[in-house]
Amino acid sequence: MRQGRTLPRPEVLQPTLDPALRRFTPRYSRALSGTLRLMCSDTMPALVRAWIRSFAHYYPAVRVVFGPPFEGSDGATALREGRIDIAFVSRELKPTDVTSFRAKYGYGPTSVAVSGGSWRQFGYLDAVAVIANPLNPVKRLTLAQLDAIFSRSHLRGDHLAVTWGDVGARGAWANRPIHVYGIKPWNGFEEFVRERVLDRGAARGHWRQGMRFSRTVFPVARRVAADPDGIGYTGLAFVDAGVKILALGRGAGAVSPTYTNVALARYPLSRVIYANVNLRPGAKLAPAVQEFLRLILSRPGQRDVRREGVFVPLREFQVKAALRLAGGTRRD
Repeated sequence: MRQGRTLPRPEVLQPTLDPALRRFTPRYSRALSGTLRLMCSDTMPALVRAWIRSFAHYYPAVRVVFGPPFEGSDGATALREGRIDIAFVSRELKPTDVTSFRAKYGYGPTSVAVSGGSWRQFGYLDAVAVIANPLNPVKRLTLAQLDAIFSRSHLRGDHLAVTWGDVGARGAWANRPIHVYGIKPWNGFEEFVRERVLDRGAARGHWRQGMRFSRTVFPVARRVAADPDGIGYTGLAFVDAGVKILALGRGAGAVSPTYTNVALARYPLSRVIYANVNLRPGAKLAPAVQEFLRLILSRPGQRDVRREGVFVPLREFQVKAALRLAGGTRRD
């Protein structure tokens, strides 16, 4: 919390920047002043400092306050209490963070994607894999099928998958039961999968009855490897046993979590880092906050991500969505 985590070695594979990313054009003169207050998760101090240096090139008169503690939950609390302007968190906010913020302001925090996660860096927001026992004949699943397997809410469909035949297995496997492994709530991996697979819009999905929860992510791959009928989810950095990683999607369009698919944001369970801000509906962010986010969501800001070599830069379609979500930060 004082220094941040020691950065891992950069990934050997590295993506090129999306050629469609725009250069940064300041909206204000270099005389723009004020104070910008930032906090971040312990995975991010080096990256945030790189963004601060890039920002100072354009707006040297803006005073930036940044330092420990480096911890996502502390940042979320400080944002709710009005002590900072941006909380950079390398995961989704906890539901309790969102509900407490909403209880105070009457609306939720705005979470703006500012970087991709990593591919498989241990402890650095690795992509999530859906894993099955290698004996299982199923090779791919749609998100609707995952919802049928993992959820009791069924916001993507109307049934519970009880046997492997319910998701396409044939022959002897059709009547075999599905055993589902996951991570006990609350957990960053668990919240991410819930939001990407179980939730739909504002409706929050809930895990199926009989989930075989682990307290942490570490044993999930080993438990699935030991159970021929098992399926679960885990971070790519935590695949430490003989399991099959399933492609996600329909037919020939199913996507596996290869480095390329994660780096190009094609894989649906690739993760992202968020800048969380207090943006009242109908209002605009303060000029310094707007410009800092615009810089991050431009070619120079994503070049800083690329230079660090741990996380992956956003693609242009992700940048467009982030700028729309932020409100008041759209490009000219």
